[in-house]
Amino acid sequence: MSSITEAIVYDLEGKPAKKLTLPKVFQTSIRPDLIQRAFLASFTARLQPQGRDVEAGMRTTAESWGVGYGVARVPRVKGTSRAALAPMTVGGRRAHPPRVEKVLVERINVKEKRLAIASAIAATANKELVKARGHRFDDSLSFPLIVVDDVEAISTAIEAKKFLVRLGLWSDVERAKNGIKIKAGRGKMRGRKYREPKSLLLVLGEDRGARKAFRNFPGVDVALARTLSIKHLAPGGVPGRLTLYTETALAKLISEREFE
Repeated sequence: MSSITEAIVYDLEGKPAKKLTLPKVFQTSIRPDLIQRAFLASFTARLQPQGRDVEAGMRTTAESWGVGYGVARVPRVKGTSRAALAPMTVGGRRAHPPRVEKVLVERINVKEKRLAIASAIAATANKELVKARGHRFDDSLSFPLIVVDDVEAISTAIEAKKFLVRLGLWSDVERAKNGIKIKAGRGKMRGRKYREPKSLLLVLGEDRGARKAFRNFPGVDVALARTLSIKHLAPGGVPGRLTLYTETALAKLISEREFE
């Protein structure tokens, strides 16, 4: 459990502007087990069950000849010697097709999910956990990272980059850029060619242009306080993402969510 009760609010120049009393959600115990479960529940909820036609590969007149012909006892189309129906034949059925009744979704109770989100928010205030995830930032920064609401009005990528450089967070974006790799396997042909590390998460109270300014930086995600989820706060189910809150976002996060 964190003992931090106050946080520094940074301005657009990356300098301390004032201090802010933190809400109780940052005092929540960090529960990696619950965070992992909540992430799996959120991740698997979007999976679509797959199935196959039960008659696929079975619409044939093929029957086995039986023994005594000097050939394998594979079903063969009547009137020919062409093998069919069996899993290893052309156009045959699948040995173990995917089934729609397979349980894909990890279930989690509402209160547990609520506690997991609160725990993930508290983890963003723990500098050691953020470092353990591999994020890079200026060591002089005070966590949790909170900035003035003027950040929400940044509307160009040039201004956004200058702000991150001043604040000491640009090195983490460069880390994500250098970590982009081409995946192995068939996924490259299916619209998911690259693996991109996660970098900064910017949480806004209101989008006044900042989403378009920040969203194209490698690994950077932008979310509104009212739609913030465990997938934003703990990608892969690992807590401690480098997160930047605006003052309004912090206020809305507490007023619109029930963490108690």
